[in-house]
Amino acid sequence: MRKHMSVSGGCAAIALFMAASAVGQTKAPAQVVKPPVSQAWIDVATFAGFGMPMSPGASPMSMMGGMMGGGPSKNSFGMTQAGSSGRWVDVTLFTSRNPSLAEGTQGVPPGTQLAPTLKLVAPRVEKGPPPTPGDESVVEPEYERPKGKLYLYWGCGDTVRAGQPRVLDMATARPDDYGKFFTSRRATQRGAHTAPGRPQWPNEIDSRMVQPNASLVGEHTFTGQGVPEGFKFAIGPQQDLMPPIELKQTAMDGAVQLEWAQLPTARATFIAAMGAKGGSDMEMVFWSSSEVPELGMGLIDYQTNPAVDRWLKEKVLLEPGVTRCIMPKGVFPEGGGAMLRMIAYGTELNLVHPPRPADPKVAWEPQWAVKLRVKSVATVMLGMDMSEMQRGPGRRGQQTQAPQEAEPTVRQEENKTPGAVDILRGILGR
Repeated sequence: MRKHMSVSGGCAAIALFMAASAVGQTKAPAQVVKPPVSQAWIDVATFAGFGMPMSPGASPMSMMGGMMGGGPSKNSFGMTQAGSSGRWVDVTLFTSRNPSLAEGTQGVPPGTQLAPTLKLVAPRVEKGPPPTPGDESVVEPEYERPKGKLYLYWGCGDTVRAGQPRVLDMATARPDDYGKFFTSRRATQRGAHTAPGRPQWPNEIDSRMVQPNASLVGEHTFTGQGVPEGFKFAIGPQQDLMPPIELKQTAMDGAVQLEWAQLPTARATFIAAMGAKGGSDMEMVFWSSSEVPELGMGLIDYQTNPAVDRWLKEKVLLEPGVTRCIMPKGVFPEGGGAMLRMIAYGTELNLVHPPRPADPKVAWEPQWAVKLRVKSVATVMLGMDMSEMQRGPGRRGQQTQAPQEAEPTVRQEENKTPGAVDILRGILGR
């Protein structure tokens, strides 16, 4: 009887344990999370080096071949991506309560020198001509295999490190070889953008320039038809316009010492260079300040805070306190011939109101959200002083001649076998 009671008690205990485990494994209902009613994107950029006007989305390759001297006479949307010297701000506003919102207003503090408000205007919707009727079958073009070689160096120091460069021979490379060589870190998310029903600044109605001594610090507001009341937030010093990067180059027996002043609000920095090897358009050389192999094509842009912190630990990026890096001897021919780009990452600001409820049973229904991104970028020619780059060849009377001379060259090269530089044009101009 005692033994029978013991077995029964054991079965009961097991049953209770299994029941308790089942309860413990039951997942709590997921919190209901709705998108913000209204969203604003603000991109803030400082550019130094090239002093020519650039169209939004212009590629580094076009910057090398199209220096035009002078700067834009008025502001236009997209200059935070264009690369023209100066300080730039792009703003986009959206509200789900009015998807066709045509105008909005951003209240700004006096320090912006644009107070009291910025007028946001949505781009006009322009309908193009209907597509020409024709054969809808897909025609695969005949490709000619590109020729040339790509070389990748990385790391700061007087001499090239063992095991470098990494080489990609495009005449014999397999698809997976391309994938390995062109692997580049990138965590760039959507920022200020142009779209119907999303008012933006600057625009044709309000194209005021951001002054060199302007500051965004202070209270900002957004208003518009369908924008929730109380869309109000503050921008602090960490998200203010960053100073320009003052990059100094010093030749050191074939190596190049790069020095710059520390930017107070920089979260990290990164340097990348690219140029033709020995003046040949069939061979292209890349170098970056990373301690590990990194092409750097995706890094000269806004990146998220978590990504920047992760890449600092991986030694891809330079710590904010680092103010010097030596490009090893032998990476590029003496005398320059390469384009050098450096970026200092600011701290991205992400605000949502009201904050997420701690109780998962309470739905989160934000009224508004703001994403603000900050960066400072310098683009110079290797071996050339930044003050010389700022003047630009166009200021010495070459502005009108350069485009006329460039056009025939393009036509002459239409049928040539694509080389390393041609491939890079396609990649960087995407």
